[in-house]
Parts: sequence; structure tokens; C-alpha cells
Amino acid sequence: MNVIEFNKLTKYYGKVKGCKDIDFNVKEGEIFGFIGPNGAGKSTTIRSMLSLIYPTSGSVNIFGKDAIKYGPEVRKDIGYLPSEIFYYDKMKVIDLLKYSASFYDIDCTDKIHELSKIMELDLNRKIEDLSYGNKKKVGIVQGLLHSPKLIILDEPTSGLDPLMQQKFFNLILAENKKGATVLFSSHILSEVQQLCNRVAIIKDGEILSIKDIKSIKNDNYKRFTFRGKSLNNGKFNIDGVTKLKEREDKVSFLFKGDVNKIVKIISGLKLTDVTIEEPTLEEIFMHYYE
Repeated sequence: MNVIEFNKLTKYYGKVKGCKDIDFNVKEGEIFGFIGPNGAGKSTTIRSMLSLIYPTSGSVNIFGKDAIKYGPEVRKDIGYLPSEIFYYDKMKVIDLLKYSASFYDIDCTDKIHELSKIMELDLNRKIEDLSYGNKKKVGIVQGLLHSPKLIILDEPTSGLDPLMQQKFFNLILAENKKGATVLFSSHILSEVQQLCNRVAIIKDGEILSIKDIKSIKNDNYKRFTFRGKSLNNGKFNIDGVTKLKEREDKVSFLFKGDVNKIVKIISGLKLTDVTIEEPTLEEIFMHYYE
């Protein structure tokens, strides 16, 4: 079953393209990554699917229902953390969270305290006294306090220190194990690699590719590093080699293809060290942008 179904979703701001022909599905129980650099169209896509802004054309189904036509109904089961958070400064954290909880037909008191303890959030402080990172924690608790079936996260870790980021990841994984589906939007690819099953790669408002994380990592790319003497001879400038860096004593590159070609080249070289590694997701990702 698909929890989210995009159907050619398009949003233009006048003549400026926000996103165009977004067309992918998110399965029930999946943690789906939505990746691309800042300005690629991630937030526009998410805001359009939540009918916070209205798409120019196309549609989105959430829980099998048109997300625009049935927006108020489907949003009751969605937890959304926007990339930018703005609150009433004079309110205490607990008052804000209780106000948010009042929109749902369940008692969220225990969940508020459970999440706040995990995220080390002081419920009695005023919003205006919080750092950016602590305001982000408020947003996380606010988005999860009603135990939503669908969690939508737009650049969720900005402002969180590394320790708190890991607690947040563990929290999302725990909610996912309980049955929540997650759409995770980020430009930090290591986060996506850590959490997600599949990813959609977006560039200039359009989807470039939809891939399984494992298939991206195992797409026959390897990173080669050779050390030795007189290596900057141009012999590695062949089809399948990218990111080539040559010095007299060191050569490194990414390669996709028949590794026997590389073996043949190095058989005639005097090498002191050979390293063959899986490339990082960041390195692979850059191929989609070049």
C-alpha cells in the first residue's frame, strides 16, 4: 500500500519553477529520503502536498485520498516538521504543546512528556528564551505528540548538536517500528544513508532518479587510490573513470566498469600501496548533478 502518491505535482511561482512533474510513491512503513541541495524544490514539494500552498497542476494522494480536497482530514494523521519554525515568543513550551495537542481527539499528555524527556526539552521555558536548536526540539515534539501515521521531516536536524541528532534518529526509527511512515527531506546525505530505504533525488525542481539506497551504494562504483612513482602519466584517463586526481606519487578516482581494465593498467606500474573502497553516498550523488 502507498501512503503517499504523487501524480505530476507541479508548482510555479509566476514564471519561476518551484517543482515540476513530481511523480513518486512512498510505501506504508517506509522511511523514504528526499534529497537535493538547498533550493532544489524539496520544501515546495512538501508544502504543496500538504496544501499549505496550492499546486499549479497535478495532485497528491495521502492515505488514498486527495490531499487537497481532503486536506483537513488527512492532516490529522500527519506529523510535520518544517525547515523553518516560528512560534509565539511569549508562550511557554508546555502551553504551546498543549495548544497543539488540543487539535487532536486524543490525550497527548504522556507523549509530550515522553518526547520532551528524550529530546532534553525544558517544558517550562518561554519560547523567546530558547536557542535555535531548542526551538527545533519543540518542533520535533510538536510534530510527533499525536503519534502520527505519517511523519514528514523537512531538514529536521539543523540546529541540533551531533548527540541530539543521534537521539532524534533513534526516535524516528522507534516511531517507524511502531508503524509510522516517514518522508525525510535533507541535503545532508549521510543522514539519508543512515535512515532511509529508498531516495528520490531532486534537482532544479525535477526528480532525477528514484533509487534504493543499497543499489546506489552497490552500483558498481569503486574508489581507487594508488601510491607509487611516476603515476601522473595519463593512463587512467579512460572511460568509466571520474573524479580523477593525479600526482606523481598518488592517483585517486571513481570507476564504474570492468575492473580488469584497471588491473591491466596497474600491472605495468611500480606501486607501494593500493586501496579499493566503496564510495560515499555523497560522491555517488554528485554524479547526478554533473
